[in-house]
Amino acid sequence: MDFNKIAKDVLDTEANELKIASENISSFDLEKAIDLIINSKGKLIVTGVGKSGLVGAKIAATLASTGTSSFFLHPTEAMHGDLGMIGKDDIVLAISYSGESEELIQLLPHLKRFDIPLIAMAKNENSTLGKYSDFFINISVSKEACPLDTAPTSSTTLTMAMGDVLAVCLMKKRNFQKEDFASFHPGGSLGKKLFIKVDDLLRKENLPIVSRETKLKDAIVIMSEGRLGNVLITDEEGRLTSVLSDGDLRRALMKPEFSIDCKVEEVATKNPRTINDQNLLASDALKIIEDFKIQLLIITNKEEKVVGVLHIHDLIEAGIK
Repeated sequence: MDFNKIAKDVLDTEANELKIASENISSFDLEKAIDLIINSKGKLIVTGVGKSGLVGAKIAATLASTGTSSFFLHPTEAMHGDLGMIGKDDIVLAISYSGESEELIQLLPHLKRFDIPLIAMAKNENSTLGKYSDFFINISVSKEACPLDTAPTSSTTLTMAMGDVLAVCLMKKRNFQKEDFASFHPGGSLGKKLFIKVDDLLRKENLPIVSRETKLKDAIVIMSEGRLGNVLITDEEGRLTSVLSDGDLRRALMKPEFSIDCKVEEVATKNPRTINDQNLLASDALKIIEDFKIQLLIITNKEEKVVGVLHIHDLIEAGIK
């Protein structure tokens, strides 16, 4: 059995259904649904049963994490008390591929009783769900990827994608930025990447700083004690002038005129890479470090005096990637 061919057939089938939906997007009530959600003072409640419910839970989670107040409500739970979770300013997004899921259909008259706006995702606008809806988004597919053409595969992929369409459109409409995204994801690696700033990881105390007149042999001792693999060199006013790194020291050792008693500045790197923004995201600082192939990023103030340093190891240990 050729599983690679089966895999390709599944992916091609589902990709084709996404392409068909993309070509027919103008026939959906997408723009009206977006305007309804944007102008609402309430939440967007997503509901559905079975596979549609599982997809709906993911859609609600995506919306909630991208600036749209949203949660998933199972229709059966709604019929047994949780209907009270839906407020008068809320909107419901109901998902049922057939448009006839019994548990969901039972809920619809009660939504209308409270005059709750309803956005539907189904395959047929003339289904019961379609007829109850104020706005309709078509999720019909011509072929499921299942070899029996029965198990929800292409249809659930399209439904998930349409949820992503809603989320991205709403993000664009709200001009949702990565700083906004960070505020919804303060934990985990994603949150660390988008939330932690340079100042949160900055080393400010006991920095290996020497004057321009310091001899190389003394600077090496301070480099070892500093455990950064670098020595910062400043002028009489305390302004950064250069940096001695392990690499600088190794290159100096290779020169025939090398002397351990020379001034440290003679073998150091002039005009080292610095930034003067402590509020820069740590992830952006890591990009600078990677782009310039350095290990230490020095943070200075407007007078070019050292405020602190950020080592690549600090970023890695903090989970910044």
